[in-house]
Amino acid sequence: MSNIVADMTKTEFKEMIESVVGEILERKLAEIFADPDEGMEIRKTVLNRLLEQKQSLASGERGVDFEDAARRLGFS
Repeated sequence: MSNIVADMTKTEFKEMIESVVGEILERKLAEIFADPDEGMEIRKTVLNRLLEQKQSLASGERGVDFEDAARRLGFS
């Protein structure tokens, strides 16, 4: 494959563009779907609260009804 666009065949040019666009797309998708919290530690208090919620849910407890919560907070 030639390094000069003017010397490339239509197929070579198309392959080069597809390769470049593919690399850019792959990088952007990795950026979009990356975990922004990766490498961060969760605070002990937050972890404990999440574990309590998980246990409550497993035992059949359900939280406050959405409409009631919204009404209490003055959203409806």
